[in-house]
Amino acid sequence: MKNKFYITTSIAYTNLSPHLGFALELVQADVLARHHSKLGKNVFFLTGTDEHGRKVAEAAERAGKSPAEFSSQISSQFKELTRSLNLSNNDFIRTTDKKRHWPVVKKFWLELEKRGDIYKKKYKGLYCVGCESFITRKDLKDGKCLLHQKVPEKVEEENYFFRLSKYSKKIEKIIRSGQIEIIPESRKREMLNFLKQGLEDISFSRPRKDLKWGIPVPRDDSQTIYCWADALLNYFSGAPGYWPAQVQCIGKDIQKFHCLLWPGMLLSLGLALPKTILVHGFITFEGQKMSKSLGNIIDPFELVKKYGADPLRYFLLREIPSTEDGDYTSGKFVSRYNADLASGLGNLLARVITMAAKIKKREGKIANQSLVSLIAKTQKKYEKALKEFKFNEALMVVWQLISFCDKYIERERPWEGEKRKVINDLLLALNEIAGLLGPFLPETSKKILEQLKSLKSQPLFPRI
Repeated sequence: MKNKFYITTSIAYTNLSPHLGFALELVQADVLARHHSKLGKNVFFLTGTDEHGRKVAEAAERAGKSPAEFSSQISSQFKELTRSLNLSNNDFIRTTDKKRHWPVVKKFWLELEKRGDIYKKKYKGLYCVGCESFITRKDLKDGKCLLHQKVPEKVEEENYFFRLSKYSKKIEKIIRSGQIEIIPESRKREMLNFLKQGLEDISFSRPRKDLKWGIPVPRDDSQTIYCWADALLNYFSGAPGYWPAQVQCIGKDIQKFHCLLWPGMLLSLGLALPKTILVHGFITFEGQKMSKSLGNIIDPFELVKKYGADPLRYFLLREIPSTEDGDYTSGKFVSRYNADLASGLGNLLARVITMAAKIKKREGKIANQSLVSLIAKTQKKYEKALKEFKFNEALMVVWQLISFCDKYIERERPWEGEKRKVINDLLLALNEIAGLLGPFLPETSKKILEQLKSLKSQPLFPRI
């Protein structure tokens, strides 16, 4: 386990079908998992679904199904998405798993209670169903939740609370020192600004009469464990023995829970902290936020069906900034596909394989020293970009190498007189390109290597 690399995504909430934003999170994590596997690490990559809570229960009721039936149906869609996107995840955890997940949650609840960090009190406050949490006045603008733009409910009830305030100063010190690295820096500053006001204790349960869809509180089945107290523990139940995580990939809408509540729980339990929390932004559609009411939610399954998994992975990783908001349009997708994949990588491979098929003998080294130097620089920049979680920059340097190869062909015109050394250089360069693309475009990388071996050309990306 000294050589381990444990990486997680958040677990997707099963009130809605998979969307493009979660596909982005999945492929970002997959690139890191595959890259570290190539480096010889013992990689464990976990994803899954968060299935308890009021939003799921309400969505199930609207669909005319039981919460169990509804969440199972949506969870199966997210599991299928991992296959559609060709992910390398080792496991898929569900919070409704009574054999794996529930015992872990109950065990940790009792431990928090034993340490004196869970207590019961009557509470009056504002509850946002969208956030699945109580919120304060500072979370409101014009009386509405900042994130969900809805007026919260006024609630008065007796709940169990977690003493998060007890760990406020420690969490601030941990984040400020970089003991937990929050990427990007702007998200770190955001959390530190929030911590200036100090953290309040957080409601850790709801009365079971109001919320039956969840795990009962141990020794008090009149209460249901708060969905976040339940969900965050998937990182233990889904990968026994692997904690702490080296990287946790999440969206910016849930960063408070992962950067503040989660460390508080771990500090209380005396457990190790995650090393890095990578926060990505949202994907808009033609500049607008995606929503069911606007009818502009992009179905990742449809894109995979139409274009393939690797083209979708490429667009998400190349076009969408790693840690900022990005925009999807069909025009941008087609432009990236045709320019970079069909006319770029695909055309280069086809040209080289066609010329190489005529050569009987191949050399083991690259003759062109400029190409040797560029490959070395590309590898260095690529590693640096991945270390900094800049997926788009890593791909950019690979395409600069592809561009160099195109110019090399035009300058040397190897089809005139079958210039063996030039063609050999290009074959070896394509072998390097295939290796670099492995974590990003696994199927494409495999196809390139197969064609380099057989010297039989097959179109990688037909133009659209």
